[in-house]
Amino acid sequence: MTHVVVSSLTDEVKVQPKMVVSKVLYRDEQLDVTMFGFDAGERLSEHEADKTAVVEVLSGRLRFTADSEVYDAGPGFWLRMAPHTPHSLIADEATLMLLTLL
Repeated sequence: MTHVVVSSLTDEVKVQPKMVVSKVLYRDEQLDVTMFGFDAGERLSEHEADKTAVVEVLSGRLRFTADSEVYDAGPGFWLRMAPHTPHSLIADEATLMLLTLL
């Protein structure tokens, strides 16, 4: 396969009531791309990734904490984190987020 196409990122995951949902869009030995949907109030507790991580908020709003810094992350928010950066999030409203691990 020479390429992968996703026609509409925001159609890949639907936010579900009181849930965090995710869908792997692409994965190989160098790249991992996952779409997340968070209902308002849902969270991910502090954790770390072994790889460089890029977070993109496509819709909604998160309070995203990386290395103890808190960001108001709305549509268009983009963040790159070095491997092993401690991070967590809380969805202030229903949110779609794209995570890319490199």
